[in-house]
Amino acid sequence: MADLSQARVEAFLEMMSAERGAAANTLASYERDLDDLHSFLTTRKATLGSADRTDLSAYLSDLAKRGFQATSQARRLSAMRQFYKFLYAEGLRGDDPTAILDAPKKARSLPKTLSVEDVGNMLALAEQEAALPGPDQPARLRLLVLLELLYATGMRVSELVSLPVKVLAQEGRFLVVKGKGNKERLVPLSRTAIEALARYGETRAATPGHADSPFLFPSASKEGHLPRQVFARDLKDLAIRSGLPAASVSPHVLRHAFASHLLGNGADLRAVQELLGHSDISTTQIYTHVLDERLQQLVQTHHPLAKQAKNHD
Repeated sequence: MADLSQARVEAFLEMMSAERGAAANTLASYERDLDDLHSFLTTRKATLGSADRTDLSAYLSDLAKRGFQATSQARRLSAMRQFYKFLYAEGLRGDDPTAILDAPKKARSLPKTLSVEDVGNMLALAEQEAALPGPDQPARLRLLVLLELLYATGMRVSELVSLPVKVLAQEGRFLVVKGKGNKERLVPLSRTAIEALARYGETRAATPGHADSPFLFPSASKEGHLPRQVFARDLKDLAIRSGLPAASVSPHVLRHAFASHLLGNGADLRAVQELLGHSDISTTQIYTHVLDERLQQLVQTHHPLAKQAKNHD
């Protein structure tokens, strides 16, 4: 590193140590980051002191080309910002070239989900097992109802296991769900969910100790209802018996499957937002990849130019 650049980096690190109390590891990290930036700027015939916004943007692009994740790029940008703010504050530069630099966008991971076939197989197996006689038949029927309700409504698991027993007395195909902030929303039930719920109601009424519980799924737990961990465990066991990896299935994954399958079959994003109980549409927008795929297919199938292209093939 050139003498002038080295001196500025050393002055910056001294300030970070004396005034900010930065740890030794942090100082070493800043020094490595700025040394790497200096090496890159040399290839552009620039220095740490003379680099402008274009040089620094090019450096961030180079980090991406080298395979640095967005989080690592953001850390490098943080070091650059601290350094150039220091130079500006000390009068060593007349501007701060990082002031209008855009932070690298973190890739938003897509939620895990299941195919329609995977969910169908799990439901079919749960139905078969719920029909088998035996002492654990009530538990198997309970699992079927939980699965049917979850896939039919997309409820949060905490909402599902704490449903009140009055659900059994509700008429029609809609269920009132109390979500975050005690906000209530209406969610429709499928025919199979309604049928399974009716069967479960009969079994529940005949189970000792359950009739007086205020919860649909009573338990001896501290909360008085089925713990979500128990449901998650039973669901994973069912997944394994269905031929699916246990790690690929959870109550939350089924909630995602509910939303993805609705959107994939033409549902409106706002409607799915309401059903999921999201207060902000931005939360629901993690599913826009499903909409993108559907819209591409829609254009390829119905746009007149696409039809002409097919006719020419």
